[in-house]
Amino acid sequence: MSYRDLRNFTEMMRALGYSRLISMENFRSPNFSLVAEVLIWLVKRYDPNADLPSDIDTEQDRVIFIKSVAQFMATKAHIKLNTKRLYGADGYAVKELLKVTSVLYDAMKTNVTEDSSESNLNPVSFDLSSRISDLKQCRTLASEITSKGASLYDLLGREVDLREMRSIAISKPLELNELESGISSSIVNVKDDIKKTNHMLDNIASDEANLEAKIEKKKAELERNHKRLKSLESVRPAFMDEYEKLEVELKTIYEGYMEKYRNLTYLEHLLEEVNRTEQNKFEENEANLRQLQERIRSEEKKSLQSDNFNSLDDFGGGDDDDDDEVLIDTGGRRPPGAKADAPRVVGSMGGGDISDEGDSSLSSGDSDIGVDDDEDIIDDDDIDDINNVESGSQDGESLNDSDDNF
Repeated sequence: MSYRDLRNFTEMMRALGYSRLISMENFRSPNFSLVAEVLIWLVKRYDPNADLPSDIDTEQDRVIFIKSVAQFMATKAHIKLNTKRLYGADGYAVKELLKVTSVLYDAMKTNVTEDSSESNLNPVSFDLSSRISDLKQCRTLASEITSKGASLYDLLGREVDLREMRSIAISKPLELNELESGISSSIVNVKDDIKKTNHMLDNIASDEANLEAKIEKKKAELERNHKRLKSLESVRPAFMDEYEKLEVELKTIYEGYMEKYRNLTYLEHLLEEVNRTEQNKFEENEANLRQLQERIRSEEKKSLQSDNFNSLDDFGGGDDDDDDEVLIDTGGRRPPGAKADAPRVVGSMGGGDISDEGDSSLSSGDSDIGVDDDEDIIDDDDIDDINNVESGSQDGESLNDSDDNF
């Protein structure tokens, strides 16, 4: 900030008519309220219809105010202001304020009038609202100019042919007979048109009377129709009672029909559900039976395989090298590989010691064979009965196993 800038600013503001006195000491320290007041006054002096925010209490409000002022001066007066210096509100802000005041001061000096004081007090107005109609008119004129220019271009393109025709018509000598005949024919045509128009004027009265008669006739017919309509509305038809009864019966029948239809649809739905459940049960039973059949088949295969193994074992046991087979029954069971018709011998296979004494051998043989009074000797018939009983018990056990598996 320089002393010269501050002095020029204060003198310009005083010349522009600012009501408050600005001293040089006001900008020694930041004074935002004074800067905001001066900016508002300068903007209003430049455009009285300008709308600026007046709140400068908070920091955000001050920033918005400075931005709006800088934007207004840039768009309207094409003056670029430094917003940082304006926000500082010190001596550097005077340089930015001096840009606006110098423009207004120069404009005031150029617009010199007889009464300089009144001209200084009157604000310069730039009201664009009154120019809106002029802008619309300019747009319409511009569109008309373009259309006229296009039509003129087309006509100038046809000027070559028209020039030849015009020169031929000018060079041709005028014939009075043809000219008189043309004028007379045009006169006759005009007279015919005049007669037709006069005749139409004479017939206007008659046509008007005919139209009025038709209008009256239509009005009378319309009134008759209105009266007949009222009479028909007031009179009750003879069949109206029967119609109402039939309407009530139809309503009841329709209600019954709707109820039966709903019941029928509900029963059909239940039938579909029952059929679906039966079908599911049937499919489940078939699946269970199929699984059971497969299980029985597998068990039969296993039993056949076990029988085959037993038969192979029996076949291998029958090919012994001994010619004489001795069957010993212990506990009443037939050993494997024994035949039903083979002789059975009950006793032990161990031979007794041969001694010189016959009594001792006899006594030992008797004791080994088991010929005693207290012990019973088992016959072949008894052994067959025992075997039959055991085979029957085994068959019963196999049947029980099959029943359990089933």
